Amino acid sequence: MRVTTKGRYALRAITNLAMAGSEKPIPIKKIAADEDISPEFLEQIFFKLKKSGIVGSVRGPGGGFVLDKEPSEISVKDIFDAVGEGLLIAPCTGEEECERQDNCLVHDVWMEASDHIVGYFERLTLQQVVDRNQDKAIEPMLTGQEFDV
Repeated sequence: MRVTTKGRYALRAITNLAMAGSEKPIPIKKIAADEDISPEFLEQIFFKLKKSGIVGSVRGPGGGFVLDKEPSEISVKDIFDAVGEGLLIAPCTGEEECERQDNCLVHDVWMEASDHIVGYFERLTLQQVVDRNQDKAIEPMLTGQEFDV
């Protein structure tokens, strides 16, 4: 299993948004600058997060993105699922049946490992990620630069 750039960036961006701890919308350009992520790529990610109900958006001056749920109600798996990030460690652990499943000597090994990984990300909430990283909170940008939505 390998988490792709899309999945890693989604988790970083949502954690950034959650750490802002503000009900005020955060412009995507600010999140992109904080996390050193292309704003265009981040827009694609946030479109999927919005579609899944994890974030909401506010248009116009002072607009941006806000969490639509409490961080304690959002699992890391929810974030990965929203952006289409697969957590399968082997093709036979997915929804498709493996033709060798009935006589494969290691199918149960892959299934058990997959269950552990998926379970970990299901139990790990965005709030827990934020709590673990309070000492790494991003300082507000002091450049005076405005961010348009």
